Amino acid sequence: QSTGQTSTHAVSLVPIHGSQMIYATYLLMILVLCAPLKETPAPEPAAVCDPALTALFTPASPLAGQYIVCTTVEPIEHAMAANGAHYGSIEALGPLDAFGAAGPYDRMALARLYAGTRAKVVHGWREDGNRFVSTTLVSPYPDPTLTQLMPGTLEIRWTMERHGDAEVRR
Repeated sequence: QSTGQTSTHAVSLVPIHGSQMIYATYLLMILVLCAPLKETPAPEPAAVCDPALTALFTPASPLAGQYIVCTTVEPIEHAMAANGAHYGSIEALGPLDAFGAAGPYDRMALARLYAGTRAKVVHGWREDGNRFVSTTLVSPYPDPTLTQLMPGTLEIRWTMERHGDAEVRR
């Protein structure tokens, strides 16, 4: 039975009764599904040990113990906190004082690379049972070709293992 009147609800385009939330939810789902997926970058390794830097800045045949040189992208203060060693104060040293005379590196090339600036340097040590570790941290540090200063920290690590009172050469 028709009364001849039209219902206004049948043709209304105005959302009613919470349908706005449904439309918003659909819109968010479409945006999330259509958005490009971003890969999470792999975390930077804590430290990367470099045989080329080890050969440059340490003696070829140490009389005792073993040397290794590693680098990290972390600033020197973070590197100090990361390895549990006992450290002195950070010093500002010229490159020849920072790297010493033990390795066969080109001293003139290193001095040119630092161009009168100083490196932050700190010395530390730790004992792990029968292992004694002496550490020198330097920041910034040179690349193996001595042509570029790298941000982050270089660690020169000397390790000696002892059995009782005798040292064992590795």
